[in-house]
Amino acid sequence: MPPTLETSLEPPGRGNRTLEGLERALDVLMLFAQPGTDNLGISEIARSLDLPKATVHRIVTTLCGRDFLELDATNRRYKLGPSWLVMGSTYIQRVDMRDLARDTLRELSAHTNETSTLSIRHGYHRVYLDQVTPKRLVIMSVQVGDRFPLHAGGTGKAFLAHLDKAEQDDYMDSVALVQLTDQTTVDREALIAELDQIRERGYSISFGERQEGAGAVAAPLLDFEDKPVGVISVCGPVDRIQPRVEELGALLLERTGELSARLGHPRR
Repeated sequence: MPPTLETSLEPPGRGNRTLEGLERALDVLMLFAQPGTDNLGISEIARSLDLPKATVHRIVTTLCGRDFLELDATNRRYKLGPSWLVMGSTYIQRVDMRDLARDTLRELSAHTNETSTLSIRHGYHRVYLDQVTPKRLVIMSVQVGDRFPLHAGGTGKAFLAHLDKAEQDDYMDSVALVQLTDQTTVDREALIAELDQIRERGYSISFGERQEGAGAVAAPLLDFEDKPVGVISVCGPVDRIQPRVEELGALLLERTGELSARLGHPRR
């Protein structure tokens, strides 16, 4: 006898219960992704998510079985397991920076009516990878593929400011601080002080430091290790960029924060 429609489907409500369980498991995992959270106990998870301890115990036991969590036997607390590393590294390997940033570059250029650029780092130089230019008479245009030292211009300084102290020192010890224009900072102490300000503010500013008459505001794309893997800038003539620094800086921080989150960086 052929099955009826009722017996061919899942029991009523089973699909909803499965989705609810999945959502709870994801909520548990996201607790461990919060900055400063090294480990959590069953009671903490239960309080944070307003779940019964028995439910939390079932969830973490399942997640431990798939190595998404692991139990520290010394304190009976849970921490992230190696499956996160496998999935995260696989995702990062498949990310194409140009594809990742392309829509953001278009949006920034359309919103600001200025040129938006994407750069990556190659050793102690930065290289233009992509740009989107506005439809207006006077624009700033870059040559994709051009390389420049990190200490000259907003994009380079956004990279340099977000390297760790050892890398910054190595850069200044091994790379000549060449003056590309009269505005390029070549004094080591002055440059260090400026890099500290950039890191605290989150974005860099440049007025004629790499190219005379050109202004730029730039912010980094940060990965899960808090390292700069790219920089996005908005650039144009100094007289158009200078009055809009705070506006452009806030916009860049918002957009680069979104892209950095996709690279595994915790949102600030």
